[in-house]
Amino acid sequence: MKLDPTELKPVINRLKRAQGQLAAVTRMLEEGAECKDVVTQIAAVSKAIDRAGFAIIATGLEQCLTSEDPSMDRKEMEKLFMSLA
Repeated sequence: MKLDPTELKPVINRLKRAQGQLAAVTRMLEEGAECKDVVTQIAAVSKAIDRAGFAIIATGLEQCLTSEDPSMDRKEMEKLFMSLA
């Protein structure tokens, strides 16, 4: 199943922000930042990526439900969903 990039614009933006956050984490480590601050930023990046993944799966589910010829069955979608859990 191919995803429509225009529908996923918010997800793309979220991933770009996460990419910037991850670069900041790397910089923090290189500069010897406090452990607590680094872990807080890593958690934020992780959460952003998780939310992007769930949004992609939700879009895929919606497409499968509305499509007359779904390219993925329920089991495959469930497997994708569980891979993020």
